[in-house]
Amino acid sequence: MIYNEIGKTGMKVSNLSFGASSLGGVFHSVNENDGIEAVITAIECGINFIDVSPYYGHLKAEMVLGKALKEIPRQKYYLSTKVGRYGKDGVNTWDYSARRAKESVYESMERLNVSHIDLINVHDVEFADLHQVAGETLPALAELKREGVVGHVGITDLQPENLKWVIEHTEEGMVESVLNFCHYCLNDDLLLDYLDFFEEHGVGVINASPLSMGLLSRRGTPDWHPAPQSLKDACKRAADYCEQQGYPIEKLAVQYATSLNPRIATTLFSSANPANVRKNVDYVNQPADLRLAEAVKRIIGDQQRVRWKNS
Repeated sequence: MIYNEIGKTGMKVSNLSFGASSLGGVFHSVNENDGIEAVITAIECGINFIDVSPYYGHLKAEMVLGKALKEIPRQKYYLSTKVGRYGKDGVNTWDYSARRAKESVYESMERLNVSHIDLINVHDVEFADLHQVAGETLPALAELKREGVVGHVGITDLQPENLKWVIEHTEEGMVESVLNFCHYCLNDDLLLDYLDFFEEHGVGVINASPLSMGLLSRRGTPDWHPAPQSLKDACKRAADYCEQQGYPIEKLAVQYATSLNPRIATTLFSSANPANVRKNVDYVNQPADLRLAEAVKRIIGDQQRVRWKNS
């Protein structure tokens, strides 16, 4: 496992990190005991960065993760969660006000059984008024940082241009990290276009979803996946080709996202299955087949960087 610093935060994190969305049953039902064991396994395998949100499973992911964290010494991991996006009784809700952001941090700490959050993020800023994020939400989180409640402050979004806008419209140093997903993977490397900007502003970069929410998998995309059919078809052809080569596309996708660009501090993956955690760590600790990666990119062809909206 390789460890990289997130920007200038001082947090040196594993290049593969644990996304806890699966603990909330976001993608399919989850066995709680398996989920707890998956977290413990991740730490035992050298992963030291865990990301979650009250939105995942509408509080469930934080609650399950909190049970797992009771079993793990606090110095073994950095913990990241979010504010702004929530849900209740199956209905998504959003609230980016300063008051709700502060309340949410304390509520998350209670669910997670911790007294300090290492990184607090404004979640999916595309659903917010970006002016409110810059002028209200982030200053509220910065106040919690000054009070020592949280260690560092970041923002997350699917659309990297939104991340750039917020950084440009806030005090230098207020945004310490960005989390972007589905834009540094075999079918889309748009995030590379923004690395110089983030670096110039001292902002660390966290990548997420190396499988592009299932596009880069043998199982294929779930029905809810928002990608256009043409992209799904291209990724299916790529997955079939990798299978013919005896090299699962999931393995190639994880290796590609974690091993080729040290300017990206870490890549989040999510699984509530301890065996899958071990498998992904094994992938990261093996060299990637770069020729196969280039072949996959050629198969995806003109569907590279085809985008979709968040939901």
